[in-house]
Amino acid sequence: MDRSIKPLDVVYGGSSLGVDRQRVLRNTYALLALSMLPTVLGAWLGVSMGFSFMAGSPLMGFLLFMGISFGFFFAIEKFKNSGVGVALLLGFTFFMGLMLSRLIGHALGMSNGASLISLAFGGTGAVFLGMSVLASTIKRDLSSMGKWLFMGMIVILVAAVANIWLQMPALHLAISTMAVLIFSAFILYDIKRIMDGGETNYVTATLAIYLNVYNVFSSLLQLLMAFGGNDD
Repeated sequence: MDRSIKPLDVVYGGSSLGVDRQRVLRNTYALLALSMLPTVLGAWLGVSMGFSFMAGSPLMGFLLFMGISFGFFFAIEKFKNSGVGVALLLGFTFFMGLMLSRLIGHALGMSNGASLISLAFGGTGAVFLGMSVLASTIKRDLSSMGKWLFMGMIVILVAAVANIWLQMPALHLAISTMAVLIFSAFILYDIKRIMDGGETNYVTATLAIYLNVYNVFSSLLQLLMAFGGNDD
């Protein structure tokens, strides 16, 4: 009998555990890449049709958006072990693309809007790559980060709702800056969870990382528009 120890067994403590974690990570990255297609399609259709999600009533629009999103979250979690879960995830990313279209359309209305979008996309890619590399090199357990990141996310959410009435540009910039930092850290946290075996379902993992990437991109684009946008 061949009792040779494979490299991944050494890293992850034996048996096929390391191979399973690598498989989940590969499937997560593949599905994350695939999820970009319906997102782009949704954004393109939204811009083409002038899609506006209850722009006249920001609070109702926000509540409806949250209701639809949590409906998707519940359904994806319920069917995460089947192809239905994958289809629901892709449907959710299409919906998120539609929701992104208003921001994209506003950016494209600037003379340097296309450059800003490209820069935000490149910056998001750099953040994702950096967090992925960092997750693979850090040996310590990062599970304790979860509660602090969750608290930060709640602060962002509360501040965003409050700014619906306050309409303070400085607060908007502060929220966007905090979102870039918090969700970049969430990328690190979620990828490390997969590597450490804390998340074993690639559909659930993809949903978490997708939301992180989405928020980093949209927040980064808003910052670039605020500081580098040209309305001429």
